Amino acid sequence: MSSTGTPRGPVDSSRVPRYAGPATFARLPRLDEVGRADVAVVGVPFDSGVSYRPGARFGGNAIREASRLLRPYNPAQDASPFALAQVADGGDIAVNPFDIDEAVETIEAAADELLATGARLMTLGGDHTIALPLLRAVAKKHGPVALLHFDAHLDTWDTYFGAAYTHGTPFRRAVEEGILDTSALSHVGTRGPLYGKQDLTDDEKMGFGIVTSADVYRRGADEVADQLRQRIGDRPLYISVDIDCLDPAHAPGTGTPEAGGMTSRELLEILRGLASCNLVSADVVEVAPAYDHAEITSVAASHTAYELTTIMTRRIAEAG
Repeated sequence: MSSTGTPRGPVDSSRVPRYAGPATFARLPRLDEVGRADVAVVGVPFDSGVSYRPGARFGGNAIREASRLLRPYNPAQDASPFALAQVADGGDIAVNPFDIDEAVETIEAAADELLATGARLMTLGGDHTIALPLLRAVAKKHGPVALLHFDAHLDTWDTYFGAAYTHGTPFRRAVEEGILDTSALSHVGTRGPLYGKQDLTDDEKMGFGIVTSADVYRRGADEVADQLRQRIGDRPLYISVDIDCLDPAHAPGTGTPEAGGMTSRELLEILRGLASCNLVSADVVEVAPAYDHAEITSVAASHTAYELTTIMTRRIAEAG
């Protein structure tokens, strides 16, 4: 926040070229430069929970690099998010890459500390394991939260190789721990083969609704967003976006790609349709830049984070 009390925004790209200077998210100030933030953008460079291709530990910085192209006015939501509230880049949460249990504890503790300042979190992953400690921290503040989970996969499996904490298990653990509002849970963008029909049966018992990528294609983004809004109401909402919810044509740089996914346009339009929701924090995960081409995936992820940040700052401004 500046000395005048107005939010400090991005570097002026008409004076400093976008490709120059520190690669903070959207060229925003660092958190230590402004003291506190209404929305803190943080990275979690962790991918020890993946079951196929590694590399998402580099996702946060790839998203930051791609976000250099973002501009301060969002015409789709008719808002200037960085003027509505203070958004700052909080850097990375450094976690142990060799001990998943310790990493989960570290992420939760760091999220607790940031949330205690009054900030909402826009987290850049990292693999989807990180969603569990983030949800734990958010639930301490808001109680059990509604969840929209954009993903090709359910991520409600029990274990992998006997391990309880992986990128395929976070939402089963979250349901078991009572940190989700099971009357308002939904997957969006799911598709592809499963281990068996029991996967869907178990998922339904946990309270999840499913909007497949085929549903989005047939019904359209507006109808899907309307259905999700009705399910969520004004409950505190957490949105978790696995970038593999997009088709590999739109997000090749990810660890577990599945054919038949959403377009980046469909994802962004659904998110824009959720602008009235009470979004308390969010994440974008599973960007693995080693498999990316021409920054296709990280560009899509940066715009996804931008829309989510805009929703949060609008809500903060309305409340203020």
